[in-house]
Amino acid sequence: MSIDPRTPVVVGVGQAAERIDDADYRAMSPVELAAAAAQAALADCGASDAAQVASAIDTVVATRQFEISIPNTPAPLGKSNNFPRSVARRIAADPARAILDKVGGQGPQALLTEFAGEIAAGAADVVLLCGSDATSTLRHFAKADKKPDFNETVEGQFEDRGYGLEDFVEKYTVLHGLTSPAVQYGLLENARRARLGLSAADYLQAMGELFAPMTKIAAKNPFSASPVERSVEELITISTENRMICDPYPRLLVARDQVNQGAAVLVMSVEAARRLRVPEDRWVYLHGHAALRSQRLLDREDLGGYPAAVAATNAALEMAGIGFDDVAAIDLYSCFPVPVFAICDAFGLSADDPRGLTLTGGLPFFGGAGNNYSMHAIAEAVAAARSVPGQFAYVGANGGMMSKYAAGVYSTTPVPWMPDRSAELQPQIDAATTVPVTEKAEGPATIETYSVRYDWKTRTGIIIGRLDADGTRFLATTEDENLVALLSDGEPLGAPVTVHAFDYGNRCSPR
Repeated sequence: MSIDPRTPVVVGVGQAAERIDDADYRAMSPVELAAAAAQAALADCGASDAAQVASAIDTVVATRQFEISIPNTPAPLGKSNNFPRSVARRIAADPARAILDKVGGQGPQALLTEFAGEIAAGAADVVLLCGSDATSTLRHFAKADKKPDFNETVEGQFEDRGYGLEDFVEKYTVLHGLTSPAVQYGLLENARRARLGLSAADYLQAMGELFAPMTKIAAKNPFSASPVERSVEELITISTENRMICDPYPRLLVARDQVNQGAAVLVMSVEAARRLRVPEDRWVYLHGHAALRSQRLLDREDLGGYPAAVAATNAALEMAGIGFDDVAAIDLYSCFPVPVFAICDAFGLSADDPRGLTLTGGLPFFGGAGNNYSMHAIAEAVAAARSVPGQFAYVGANGGMMSKYAAGVYSTTPVPWMPDRSAELQPQIDAATTVPVTEKAEGPATIETYSVRYDWKTRTGIIIGRLDADGTRFLATTEDENLVALLSDGEPLGAPVTVHAFDYGNRCSPR
C-alpha cells in the first residue's frame, strides 16, 4: 500500500540497566542511563550512519524521574536542570524542542501517541522519547560519606510541563493517609475482593497466581532489577524478606521502585526514515491508540473497576481492527494486581494465558515504579512485533490511582496514521454514575473497603465507608486496637463502625 510520507513509524528502541551488585556497577546517573538507552535506540534503527540520525532529532521528550516527581523535594545526588537536553548532548543531538513530561505511568504510551500525531501533522519529524530512574543508586549512597554528584547545567530551550499531581492527589485523601501507592491500591484491591465475594486468603492466592508467571519472564530479562523466578507460595507467604507493606500486599506483590534503568524510543516520519536510510524491516506502526482518564477516586461507583482502561483498550483494538484474541504479545501495567485484573476481567484473560501478561517481567520483578516503566514495555512490544512480521503487540500503561490509562497496538504491517476517539469517549467516562461523598462524616456506618498501613510506626487502618443514614461515602483512619485487628486479621468488609469528624480528619471505631 502507498503510505503518506508523514506517517509516523517507530524505528528504534533501546534499554539500559545496572544493578548495584553487578561486578561492573558504575553508579550511573539518570541522565547516563537514559543516554545509554537512547544510544541503543539509535543503533537499533539500523541506519548506516547513527550520528546522522542523532543530528536529525528535532524533539527530545523525557519522562520525569522518580526523585523529581514530588514538589519541593531535593534530588539527593543532584540533577540536571534540563534533563532532555542533557540526554541529547550525550548522543550529539541538538533538538529544537526539549520537553519534560508530567508525573504518571501512562506517560510513555501517551507521549508516543501525542508525538506520533505531531509527526503526522508536520510539527515534528524525528522524535526521541526517553526516561530513566536511578533509585537503587540513590538508596545505595543515602548514608555514604562520599557520594556521586549528578548535578549538571545545560543551556537551551526547555519546556517543563510541571508535576500534574492535581490529577492524582487531593488534600482530603492525603489527610487520611493515602500518601503511598500501596495503600491507595490496597483500597482498590479490597474493593474488587468485596465485589467478587472472596475471602482474604483466596484473594491473596489469586494475586500470587496472577504474578508468579511474570517472574519467569523477569528471570530471563537482562534488564530486570530482580531476575529471580518465584513460586506462588514465595510471593504470598509472609516472611522477613516478604513483609506486609499495606493490606493486602506483601512486599513481593508491590512494584519495585529500587531500580537503575533507562529506556528510549525513536519515532520519525516515513519520509525521514527513507532520507536517513533506516531499513524498512525496522519500521513498526502504531495501529491503535487511546488515552482516557478516570473519575475522581472517591466518586467512582466501583472502586475495584477501571472503566477508563477498558474503554481505552477497546478503542485501541477497534482502531486496529482486531480483538484481544488477535494480539500475540501483551504487556499490562502491573504496579499492583488490581489494574491487571481489571483488563483480565473485561477481556477474559487468565493468569496462565499462554501469551503471558507481561513482556518485561512486570513491575514488582522487572522493576520500574516511577513514570518510565512503559517505555520498557514499548521497547519489548516493538521487538515482539518485529520478531514475527504482521503480528500485533499490545501495551497498556496505567497512571495514578488507576487514574489514567493509555493503550497502544503495534505491528510491522503498514497502516495510515489515524487520530483516536479519546476526545469523544472521555465525556462518557466523566458522565458515569457517581457516589456522593461526605467529607466530615458522623454516625453509624459500614466499611466499603480498607487497607492497613504496616509501613507506619503505628499500625493504622485506612477505611472507605458508607454512612448508614444516607449511603454517602467517606474516608477515615483508625488506630483503635480492636478495629485494626479486624482489619488486619478478620473480615472487615461490610462491618459496622462508628465515624466521627475532627479538624484533623475522620476517625472510625468499632460499633
